[in-house]
Amino acid sequence: MGLYDIIAVLVVLAALFSYINHRYFGLPRTIGLMALSLVVSSILLVLGSFGVMTLDEQVAGMLTRLDFYDTLMHGMLGFLLFAGALHVNFQDLREMGWAISLLATFGVMVSTVLVGFFTWGILMFLGMEISLLYCFLFGALISPTDPIAVLSILKKANAPKQLETKITGESLFNDGIGVVVFLTLLSFVQGGGQATEPVAILKLLAIEAGGGILYGMGLGYLAYTLIKRIDNYHVEILLTLATVMGGYRLAEVIHVSAPLAIVVAGLMVGNHGRYLGMSDLTRERLDTFWELVDEILNAVLFVLIGLELLIISHTLNMAVAGVLLIPCVLLARFLSVGSIISLMRRFSDFPRGSIRIMTWAGLRGGISVALALSLPLGPERDLLVTITYCVMIFSILVQGLTVGRVVKRFASALPDTEPRADS
Repeated sequence: MGLYDIIAVLVVLAALFSYINHRYFGLPRTIGLMALSLVVSSILLVLGSFGVMTLDEQVAGMLTRLDFYDTLMHGMLGFLLFAGALHVNFQDLREMGWAISLLATFGVMVSTVLVGFFTWGILMFLGMEISLLYCFLFGALISPTDPIAVLSILKKANAPKQLETKITGESLFNDGIGVVVFLTLLSFVQGGGQATEPVAILKLLAIEAGGGILYGMGLGYLAYTLIKRIDNYHVEILLTLATVMGGYRLAEVIHVSAPLAIVVAGLMVGNHGRYLGMSDLTRERLDTFWELVDEILNAVLFVLIGLELLIISHTLNMAVAGVLLIPCVLLARFLSVGSIISLMRRFSDFPRGSIRIMTWAGLRGGISVALALSLPLGPERDLLVTITYCVMIFSILVQGLTVGRVVKRFASALPDTEPRADS
């Protein structure tokens, strides 16, 4: 089965599941696609285990040839991040810059450490020994909230505008920081665990993250300058495509954070480019094009995530560890977000229940799965991939379905003037 055949199968399945969900279930698109894909994968696994049919082996072979990590991290991610950043108001984002910056950097690092220790303790309790460094790797890949999952669900949650901007901004930037932290720790693992100077680690983080942001600013400004000088929506849309595809690949070549670069470029094109360099017709066509790209890739991505269940190695003990770590991951998110919000309340307003809402709205999705699947082959990889799937499934299906109710319960007021203890 060639690449075109694989893509055709995924698009057909995405279209079929989208139709079934819209026609019969009415779940949010992301949740519906994920649920249907998991159901189909589970059925194939059960039928295969009883020898009724071997279709699961054929699908597993297809998925193995379509490497999930490369497909998402070096293919889909740039398009999805750009489409999400395109509609974020830069002025709103700048007004909350300090809060978003701390949540996306310090928050991810604190959560990484907390999840790492929680994971190490739970696995030791279950008699599953694993090095602390691998536990920190799991913390790094599971701590960032997935913008792809968050943005598609948050649109229907009716959160206060101020809080929505904070959640959206954090989710767009913290995945880039999380990827940088993960790759830094992974290089340490692949180097045989040899001691690395903390200064060297911080320098690498600064180059990857800071370089990605600066590069993204230059990339976005270049795209804006070119768009401003013409008035032809065909060419302007093509320029945005070139910005994403060429810009993302060049960022990888020069070793700066490609996700952060594309987010920054998307913000610049979506704000300066949209309002200062485009006609009304171009804005309309550009929005329609990128909304369609976002819809199609989201659908394919979450079908692919569900089908990936067919190729991961798992045991009952691994699944138990994953279930036990779900509340631990939520607790780490609560503590990291809570510490930052408590500090920032002296300088910025946060709506009522912000800590609880941001904890529950911190969904994990494709990026966490992709990073877990990129781990070196071995028992640690099988264990962490299974745990990641458990956390991700709970996050999308349970948190995703209930985040709207959490928002309605705790964020019905304007910016909070109540005591901090209420959060």
